[in-house]
Amino acid sequence: MKFTILYGTESGNAELIAEDLGAALSEQHDDVAVHDLQQTDPGSLSPDTFYLIVCSTHGEGDLPNSAIPFAEAFDATPPDLTGVRYAMFGLGDTFYEETYSQGSEHIDRRFAAQGAERVGEYGRHDASSWELGSDAALEWLPGVLESAAIPA
Repeated sequence: MKFTILYGTESGNAELIAEDLGAALSEQHDDVAVHDLQQTDPGSLSPDTFYLIVCSTHGEGDLPNSAIPFAEAFDATPPDLTGVRYAMFGLGDTFYEETYSQGSEHIDRRFAAQGAERVGEYGRHDASSWELGSDAALEWLPGVLESAAIPA
C-alpha cells in the first residue's frame, strides 16, 4: 500500500504533523511520501494510494496559503476521485467556534464531491488544548489504519 501525506499549512504546524505521521508510517510501510499541497497536482491523485491530509485553518476559516494553489487547480479541473480513499486531520482553535478546523473541511468537501471516500474518524487538533498536534495525530492514526483495514 502506498501512502501519501498531504499538508496545507500557514505556519508550519501541519507540515510538522505530516512529517511525524510519515515517520510513524515508515516504521511499518515502505512506500510513504509527504508533500505540500501546493506542490500537488489534483489530477495526480490515484486509487492505488491512501492519502492522509493534514490541513490547518487560516483567517476566518479559510484555507492556509499552501493549500490555496491546490484548491484553485482542483476547482479549475475537478478530478475524478472514484476509488480514492483518504483520511482527514484538521487543525484549528476552538476559541473561534464558528471557524474551528474549517480549512480542512474545505479540502474534505472537494474530495467527497469528486467521489473520494473518507475513511475513519475525522481527526482534529485544537490549538487551545494542552495537547501537541503531533501527539493527537499519532493517537488518531491507528484508528484510521484499522478503519481502512491497513495493518498498523
